[in-house]
Amino acid sequence: MARITAGVAASHVPAIGAAIDRDQVGTEYWKPLFDGFGWTRDWMSEQRPDVVILVYNDHATEFSLDLIPTFAIGCAETFAPADEGFGARPVPVVQGHPALAWHLAESLILDEFDMTILNKLGVDHGLTVPMSLMFGQPETWPVKVIPVLVNAVQYPPPTGNRCWALGEAIARAVASFDEDLNVQIWGTGGMSHQLQGPRAGLINTPFDIAFLDRLTTDPHALRKIPHLEYLREAGSEGIELVMWLIMRGALGAGVKELHRHYHVPASNTAVGHIVLAVEP
Repeated sequence: MARITAGVAASHVPAIGAAIDRDQVGTEYWKPLFDGFGWTRDWMSEQRPDVVILVYNDHATEFSLDLIPTFAIGCAETFAPADEGFGARPVPVVQGHPALAWHLAESLILDEFDMTILNKLGVDHGLTVPMSLMFGQPETWPVKVIPVLVNAVQYPPPTGNRCWALGEAIARAVASFDEDLNVQIWGTGGMSHQLQGPRAGLINTPFDIAFLDRLTTDPHALRKIPHLEYLREAGSEGIELVMWLIMRGALGAGVKELHRHYHVPASNTAVGHIVLAVEP
């Protein structure tokens, strides 16, 4: 049967994609950030999954404020990079895994999660930046991807506890899929950052480091963080961290931290990254 073997979390700052596309990876400003993902790229080449369930939030690219699903899943054959106002990123078209995606959609809905099913989806930097960080600039992406989208733009977003429960439901669904697949789940977005208002540029390193620590040492405490605490401690966009909890909830009780990277700043954002392996 299919199995989730690891979880990966990473920020998806749009400026990271721009730095890659403009050949700025080795510059003085950007090199320290990208160096922290070198271990993961090497590990990915050795432990490459068949499918990645990639959790991210749309940034008013596919959805406007007229239509905002709380949870959605992409079930299409392919997902093209979206034009976010300055042209689509020059990255490969994402290949989906419709059979597993439809199985997930059915299982999650019957498990009482109201998933919006997307048979057509343009993917923005929330998805393509993590792919570039993990795989560089290949001609084709080396894995199939199932996008899972979470509302982290319009209040109210889902709670961390609800996201964790969705991760648990995803794990049950994957385990019931009758095909031998190595599956990873990625949570993207975060860490602390605020993009507007008097606190624009807010970075709370102690909060970020504590969050990274708790993913292994006290993960259930993260389920209880209320929206207001994310807003106060991590800024208005720090709520994206609830998507990391979908990843963590899908891994189960036993995990081993394989790699961690934290860098400030990228644009005006803190960048976090962690790799967790499922322990038998």
